[in-house]
Amino acid sequence: MITARAAATFEPVGRSVATARGFVRDTLQGWGLAELIEDAVVLTSELVTNAVVHAGTAAEVRCLRDERGIRIEVIDRHPERQLPLAEVARGQPDLSSEGGRGLMLCAALASRWGVDYTATEKCVWFRLDQQTLPVGTRSAGPLLPDEALPPADARVRVAVVQIDRGDTIVAWNEDARELFGYTAEQVVGKPLSDLAAWPQTPGTGLGIAEALSLSRWEGSYGLRDATGRTVPVYACHLRVRDARGEASTVCLIVREQERAVLQSPTRTPVHGGMGEPIERAGGDPLDMLIGSPPPDDLDGLLQRTVERARDMLDGDAAFLLLATDDETELEVRATTGLPSARQRFARVPVETGSGRYGSARMPAVHEDLSTAPGAVPLLSGTGMHAVVTVPLKVEGRLTGSLGVASELPGKYGNEEALRLQFAADRIALAVESARLTELERLRRGSLAFLVEASELLAGTLDRDQTLALMAQMIVPTVAAWCAVYTIPEQGSDPVLSYVLHEDEDQIDGIKTLLDRVPPPDPGSGLGVRPWSAPADAAHNTTLRTSLRSLALGKLPPPRPSETSLATAAAVGGETVVLPLLARNRVIGLLALGKPTDEWFRQDILELAEDLSRRAALALDNARLYSERTAISQSLQRSLLPPDLPRIDGVEVEVIYRAAGEGNEVGGDFYDVFPIREGAYGFAIGDVCGTGPLAAAVTGLARHALRLLAREGLGGPAVLDRLNAAILEEGSRGRFLTLLYGELWPQPNGDALLKMVCAGHPLPLRLTPDGEVTPAATPQPLLGVMDDLELFEQSVVLRPGDVLLCVTDGVTERREGTRMLGDDGLAEVLSTCTGMTAGAVAARVLRAVERFAADAPSDDMAILTLRIPE
Repeated sequence: MITARAAATFEPVGRSVATARGFVRDTLQGWGLAELIEDAVVLTSELVTNAVVHAGTAAEVRCLRDERGIRIEVIDRHPERQLPLAEVARGQPDLSSEGGRGLMLCAALASRWGVDYTATEKCVWFRLDQQTLPVGTRSAGPLLPDEALPPADARVRVAVVQIDRGDTIVAWNEDARELFGYTAEQVVGKPLSDLAAWPQTPGTGLGIAEALSLSRWEGSYGLRDATGRTVPVYACHLRVRDARGEASTVCLIVREQERAVLQSPTRTPVHGGMGEPIERAGGDPLDMLIGSPPPDDLDGLLQRTVERARDMLDGDAAFLLLATDDETELEVRATTGLPSARQRFARVPVETGSGRYGSARMPAVHEDLSTAPGAVPLLSGTGMHAVVTVPLKVEGRLTGSLGVASELPGKYGNEEALRLQFAADRIALAVESARLTELERLRRGSLAFLVEASELLAGTLDRDQTLALMAQMIVPTVAAWCAVYTIPEQGSDPVLSYVLHEDEDQIDGIKTLLDRVPPPDPGSGLGVRPWSAPADAAHNTTLRTSLRSLALGKLPPPRPSETSLATAAAVGGETVVLPLLARNRVIGLLALGKPTDEWFRQDILELAEDLSRRAALALDNARLYSERTAISQSLQRSLLPPDLPRIDGVEVEVIYRAAGEGNEVGGDFYDVFPIREGAYGFAIGDVCGTGPLAAAVTGLARHALRLLAREGLGGPAVLDRLNAAILEEGSRGRFLTLLYGELWPQPNGDALLKMVCAGHPLPLRLTPDGEVTPAATPQPLLGVMDDLELFEQSVVLRPGDVLLCVTDGVTERREGTRMLGDDGLAEVLSTCTGMTAGAVAARVLRAVERFAADAPSDDMAILTLRIPE
């Protein structure tokens, strides 16, 4: 039964794909189906692309919701278009073709999908079923001896925090103050997100705002205490409604190591490789490690595993590492009894030394690490002595490593190694299954993220905007901060061009720090590589501050400034550098960083590599566009006349607008220049066409006019020789309309004008009494015939008179079938009595712009001459 529906139609243009994605995302978000959004958006994007881009028809998208999930239909008007259903069914599409990719994704991601035909349309649909979660589940554990109970401090503190509908803290109890150091007065009224270090990763889980909007949520994250340190916590959120019907969220929060106080296990079974439930019996090491029922998410499964492994061998710490796909490195994913925030996602090599004890592929027992420093890099500096490590393997392939450590030397031997290995063998398949599920979620989220990123980057050719977009897509989704270095020329040093941090207050400090650090070496090879210079520089700065204070006799030394400490914390974690490679050339570098004690996940680094390739191409396109635009504008500016001369007794004003984005010169041109003492030339013309080809002829015409006029030739002779020059250009020549005149200011305040109007819109004369009349008669245009019979016409402008000269971009301004025309221009000019030359030109321009809603599509030039009263 359909409980909700939404539909929209999209035109067959490229931008409709992005609009359709936004429609589906907003619809599902409004229905509260956030867990289905990423798959739905990816599938809709592919199917709408097939319709509007490949099939070339409008597409209708329908979203239908029922009790079990959603059905999305994409309907186009091209029913005869063949679909490669056989290839989809075999799972062997033609990878060189766009066809069938959307259906392959449907087959991989959707619960069900299909294609329906009618005589006029084709409907491709898919279903996504909502995951069924238990509501109000209660659980109880067995009676355990005291030594088997989870450890806790002498006084367990449970912070109770209440959040209102706007995600703002409204209540903060005494235990919260003890745990995090803030009084209620300091935090009430602030969003919880200001304090939370939320482990958000593209495609995995929810953001803090979404988590707070759910009726119930439980899991781990971090809260920053009053000293700036991130405290790992475990929390249970419950949405409640008061007597007035107002909804709020109550958060119960404990420290991560005391999670057993709040943790409520779910009932989801763990399945083996063929979907069969894994057998459990009393005393089974699988139950001993993960309990029954097991967590249904990878992080919860791994955390439960290390806690149970530590308890099983009575250890002080335990850790679990997962292998990368190439089995060369292990990534720390869960620890207990260790500084987990510092170690999580850190990577260590599988082979740390020679012999079996230096390889994670074999079980190993170290009775005392002090006699073999560096044997287990993860435990360096932790005070642990005895350690036992065993591999996790699935079908002979290394998938991870599990270890338990103790502060007592000699505590573990071969018997403990056998017990741990037996348990690890039973848990390995469940861990690998959960890891693959998480990896699939990440890949889906990454795909949607890269689709959006590519579209944003393709939407601009401005270099500075591209740099800003790159940084904004990375922070905070991929990294806590990033810096973009550009390489202006081949072989030059990288230049710091943009810095962004998730906390805007830290940007200036990081930029200052990076300015003091030598930039990364662009020639050190491709791919992700570590960069320790920022963290070392931050550490050295705070160290020098303390040493300088000691040298000056200040005991005890004062603490470094809060700004320097904050900057050091911001860049103190792992920092990596990726090359920005475009067209087989490194055009820049991308530096990504984490705050102190944090590391990057391997899959996040792979996502960053994909993003850097797209960003590099967008940045290089913006660079090429900027260079060509600068060259074009420089050449165009050389075609424009210099500043207008000052003419005693005559006001002169010019307004010029070239059609087309980025054009400064088009087919219209103007000029006002001195010929000799007391005589000035003026011209306004229009070359056939617009853009660079027309602009080339305008340059020829303007320079020729000046040269010929200064040779002492009269107006008809000047235009006759210009006509011959245009004809000599052959196929590059274009016909030209031109109004050319010479102006002589008179001692009595009048001005004598001699003009030739060669095919150009006639100049208009405005007298102080508001009368508008043509000031010349039409003659043949230039660039068409060899022999022209041109003649001069004389006009005397008296005080208060205005001469208005325009190009046809003014008179031919259109709105549908209406045109401004000569009569419309004369009507506008008749309202300009008593106005200055500049005011007359501005009024004419406003009239042209207001005549039609669309931007002008033709070049325009307006030249006004006025004799002051």
